[in-house]
Amino acid sequence: MHKNISAYTARATLQEKVESIIPITTFSPPEGNTTFIGGTTWCVALPGVSQDDIQKALDWACGSGMTDCSPIKSGGECFNPDTLLSHASYAFNSYYQQNGNSDIACNFGGTAIVTKNNPSHGKCSYASSGIASSATPLYKLSFMLWGGLGGFLLLFCT
Repeated sequence: MHKNISAYTARATLQEKVESIIPITTFSPPEGNTTFIGGTTWCVALPGVSQDDIQKALDWACGSGMTDCSPIKSGGECFNPDTLLSHASYAFNSYYQQNGNSDIACNFGGTAIVTKNNPSHGKCSYASSGIASSATPLYKLSFMLWGGLGGFLLLFCT
């Protein structure tokens, strides 16, 4: 009886090794990137979220998030409409586009959502995945991003 158990174990081990050398082909888009699945996407502030939470997220995006928020300052092409939701949407989308359109780059503590509807209006043009950005890409800012993300999370966890 002991010999049968050993023979079974040897066969199981052999089978495991054979399976481990067969490559498994998978077809999936880059991690977190929804642009290739359903077309161009933008990130906008989520209506109905508390103004305080949106303001904190906007402050982070324009500060530690290193988003260029000059277009939403007074006199900028995206200043009007002069609302928190509009300004946050512009900043959130800029950050989202600069950081690879990943779902995590459009979270902002639950204050933002990905949309397929272009939020551009009048002279205010929201960046999209097809428009190049002069900002430093995420892979060059990974250390700063994770540090900033930690600070951002602390804002909402305290």
